[in-house]
Amino acid sequence: MTQTVESNNPEAPTTPRDTAPNREALASASRVPAALKRRIPKYSDLAPLMQFKKPEFSRAARLQRASTIWDLRDMAKRRTPQAPFDYTDGAAEAEITLRRAREAFLDIEFRPGILRNVSSIDLGTDILGRPSRLPVGIAPTGFTRMMQSEGEYAGSQAAEAAGIPYTLSTMGTASIEDVAEAAPNGRNWFQLYLWTDRDRSLELIERAAKAGNDTLMVTVDTAVAGARLRDVRNGMTIPPALTLKTVLDASYRPAWWFNFLTHEPLTFASLSRYTGTVADLINSMFDPTLTFEDLDWLRETWKGKLVVKGVQTVDDARKVVDHGADGVVLSNHGGRQLDRAPIPFHLLPDVKEAFTKDNSDAAIILDTGIMSGADIIAALALGADFTLIGRAYLYGLMAGGRAGVDRAIQILEKDMTRTMALLGVSKLSELTPDHVRILGK
Repeated sequence: MTQTVESNNPEAPTTPRDTAPNREALASASRVPAALKRRIPKYSDLAPLMQFKKPEFSRAARLQRASTIWDLRDMAKRRTPQAPFDYTDGAAEAEITLRRAREAFLDIEFRPGILRNVSSIDLGTDILGRPSRLPVGIAPTGFTRMMQSEGEYAGSQAAEAAGIPYTLSTMGTASIEDVAEAAPNGRNWFQLYLWTDRDRSLELIERAAKAGNDTLMVTVDTAVAGARLRDVRNGMTIPPALTLKTVLDASYRPAWWFNFLTHEPLTFASLSRYTGTVADLINSMFDPTLTFEDLDWLRETWKGKLVVKGVQTVDDARKVVDHGADGVVLSNHGGRQLDRAPIPFHLLPDVKEAFTKDNSDAAIILDTGIMSGADIIAALALGADFTLIGRAYLYGLMAGGRAGVDRAIQILEKDMTRTMALLGVSKLSELTPDHVRILGK
């Protein structure tokens, strides 16, 4: 039997076994699919791809292009003078608390379930005895018409349209009565700062009740003003002063100044006229002697739901409930008071555990740091009954007035719906702590 001997000589003749792979490669090359063969494109092939749209520069088009709250923030910064933008965007001292609050929502891991029917997502919930179409409401914000001239009117009407609560601040720039008239079918809450002058506080409480507000939210974390250094550096006053710096700043944002100067002058609608810095106002008006006994007075005075905002420890959460509160808002004032304060999102599981042990049905509401619908869903999974947004809605307001607030709510709703579906839950009651893990714990 003759054997074929392979040679190391490159000039040696090849055997049939050497040429077989080459023949297979050539045959494979000759079988290139028609779709992959090069050709000159035809116009009929290109026409469906050439869908050039006419550029749209309207406010509605700009807002529709915003996909996140951060996009709205970018728009707000371009359209708003530095002083009012920084008043919204900034926090106290080195702004460590605000940064940590936002990082807290980033430092989580969702735990999704699979093979669940999520064809229909229900974001509805009950809060303080009444329904809300979404598990988020609008937090109280002061001087809101300074950010954009539609101010509290835009916020309350957007909340009414979305079927969620709106909270008017004591330091708002629209009156209790005007907000009630602007959003007559909305669920309006009133936020109260207790003053040293109890008669003035009582007057506001009576006005809120008469205007149909069903919930009173008393803020307790402002014994003195926080050191909001951006405001100090900007020379921030209420109303904004027309300094050389602000005039130059206005030249880049004429629409803001046109609206500001041609609408009703900016005042504290629930207070007497005041001119000065925010810190001076807080330090001269609000009562640093408040104690838990003052909650007893409020509980006796106010017949609706009573919520305490600014709770930052488990013990204090329990105490305010013991003194008659129907709910607590875990909040560090958006990082605007004490820097390095506790982060509400981190505090949430401990408060939930304490309330469960106490068999308390008091509502747990959370704010500070929320910038997406996923943040809201994470908070609900860890025990919150409801959430509030402040900056997130103000960015929308500054970006486009009422339409901007509507867009902010739409973005959050879409985020929440998507997050719920991807977690494998179709209604809020199905969320549990098992759906979220705080990284590093």
